[in-house]
Amino acid sequence: MKNTIPNRKVICDVLMEHAETDKDIVVLCSDSRGSASLTDFFNAFPEQSVEVGIAEQDLVGIAAGMAKFGLKPYAASPASFITTRSYEQCKVDCAYSDTNVKLIGISGGVSYGALGMSHHSAQDIAAMCAVPNMRVYLPSDRHQTRKLVEALLQDEKCAYIRTGRNPVEDVYSEDDCPFEMNKATVLREGTDAAIIACGEMVLPAKEAAEILEAEGISTTVLDMYCVKPLDTEAVLKAAGNAKVVVTVEEHSPFGGLGSMVAQLVSANCPKKVINIALPDAPVVTGTSQEVFAYYGMTGEGIAAKVREALG
Repeated sequence: MKNTIPNRKVICDVLMEHAETDKDIVVLCSDSRGSASLTDFFNAFPEQSVEVGIAEQDLVGIAAGMAKFGLKPYAASPASFITTRSYEQCKVDCAYSDTNVKLIGISGGVSYGALGMSHHSAQDIAAMCAVPNMRVYLPSDRHQTRKLVEALLQDEKCAYIRTGRNPVEDVYSEDDCPFEMNKATVLREGTDAAIIACGEMVLPAKEAAEILEAEGISTTVLDMYCVKPLDTEAVLKAAGNAKVVVTVEEHSPFGGLGSMVAQLVSANCPKKVINIALPDAPVVTGTSQEVFAYYGMTGEGIAAKVREALG
């Protein structure tokens, strides 16, 4: 059955479940409660909700101040804005000041579609990973999103969580969603190629491995939902067992998952690393799936890159 629940809605559901008994949980939005699927939280817990309007710097700064007083703020805003307009506040007020702020970047990647480059967030992984003390997560489906938010509720460190706008097909199931904090999930193991993906690229990576398996090509697939801290052990094990490593991300080709994996692999077990990503240019106009298809970021497109890399 086709999934109709976006990851952003799951974040709201988990926060509502815990806010009933934990009154320190507070949600802040920058005129984005609707697009963040947080309207239900605002309606149910008005005393634990803050609307700052279209003022992303204030959103993050206020959240950091609340955290210093012992609250547990979750600040939600479009990924394209929270990681650029309030970058200084993310760096200084949250990370450098070591505050318990969870930053939620909604409608990440190209999921704003036709609104174009001004609303796309193809630089956020690189930007946020470059900040010391900032963790960066891109859950691949609704089940993993639930596990991640529940885990983040248990710690007191800042983090950035990027989700897309639209529902994504399940990678896991409610009864079968292995999860370990800050550890990649191994979807399958192989000996010819290793595909390392994050966020919405995990499902097409899995589909690519299935296509390649039918051709006799054995492929490891890692769901690297935890881009920072990067699970170096999992990356090096996968790379060590493979002839070629392919990374896939809904991001610029610079500074993201591909760059981090290439840097790690080249220093420890040199192998060919191919990075499948968005181009270093404004992307074509279309829905997420249309954009992914155009740039070969689909199961068949990824499989073709693996075949080419293997020669």
